[in-house]
Amino acid sequence: MGIQKDRSGTAPVRRKEDFLVFGQPLIGDMEIEEVVSCLESGWLGTGRKVAHFEEDFKNYRQAPFGIAVNSCTAALHLSFLAAGLGPGDEVITSAMTFCATVNAIIHCGATPILADCDSETFCILPDAIRERITPNTKAIVPVHFAGTACDMDDIMEIAEEKKLKIIEDCAHAIETTHKGRPIGTFGDFGCFSFYVTKNVVTGEGGMVLCKQKENAEKVKILALHGMSKDAWHRFSDEQYKHYDVVESGFKYNMMDLQAAIGIHQLRSVNQNWERRKRIWETYQKNLSDLPLKLPVSPPPYVKHAYHLFTVLVDKEVCGISRDEFLEQMTAENIGIGVHYLSIPSHPFYQEKFHWNPRDYPNSLRIGEQTVSLPLSAKLTEKDVDDILKAVHKVLG
Repeated sequence: MGIQKDRSGTAPVRRKEDFLVFGQPLIGDMEIEEVVSCLESGWLGTGRKVAHFEEDFKNYRQAPFGIAVNSCTAALHLSFLAAGLGPGDEVITSAMTFCATVNAIIHCGATPILADCDSETFCILPDAIRERITPNTKAIVPVHFAGTACDMDDIMEIAEEKKLKIIEDCAHAIETTHKGRPIGTFGDFGCFSFYVTKNVVTGEGGMVLCKQKENAEKVKILALHGMSKDAWHRFSDEQYKHYDVVESGFKYNMMDLQAAIGIHQLRSVNQNWERRKRIWETYQKNLSDLPLKLPVSPPPYVKHAYHLFTVLVDKEVCGISRDEFLEQMTAENIGIGVHYLSIPSHPFYQEKFHWNPRDYPNSLRIGEQTVSLPLSAKLTEKDVDDILKAVHKVLG
């Protein structure tokens, strides 16, 4: 995957009709055949394929229990409720995350408390967590950013010392391990995303992993209207099951139609990880001569999921702003992403919680400069060359 640098600034690197969509998933024949089989069976809702996917995923992550839901947002919300969080409770999470992390805390009635992130890994700082603990603190939500792992040794030490719940946001960390242990199995709950840009996709979808049977049953009941667990099987080919409504629940369940994709996506997880790893290394090698801040390499005790390749565009160093870089890359017909503006930079949270972005300087700076280049197992050699050529052209 070499590169021929093009600084002519003439025609776009790619034609408009060949626009490179950010985060396109690699979908194979097996996924398509499984979906067709699901459609032909007439069973599209929650059924045996969901149970199959749950079993496969919990085994892959070495967890006792796994419950498939319709998004990572739902996974977080249900985990907070199963953990008993509610009004008057404070939950500490990162100022550098997607809004869903904070919104799910709000939806359960608790109060989000932000801590700044590390300037290199973009993961929450354990020292910043300690500074924000009060008598009302009940839980910590570490966000494993871009595919790397938070400092789980220190975070678990804090949790044990202060008797706090840990709900891991693993939306970026399907393959990630920390000292050989799968991310998502450290805390009381691990929440995963199978959104269309993720490393394992179901279109929309999520998973809750947990250690305790009672927590798994609580999540499962809440995910389907609060109906007793037999409700998941009430339309099966066994026998109609009557149900009781035992909670005021939600419509958060995954469908077989989604799980049909996920089953085969999970079987390809290792080879797709290897492909993204090669692309990551190609980016590191071929962008090292540019005035970009490249992502740090993971420490030897972390298996990185290679979910995002995030670079920082500092106008004082690069000569253009992050937003100008976005516009010019789009003009080259290369789709890129932003992960993310810092949480306190958004007007809703400023108005509701009176958060000042300057109180979280690392998150603020990253949020103003960060860009995610395409990183998908579907990328061809030509796609990668075009991306590299476009970055050099824009910054040249």
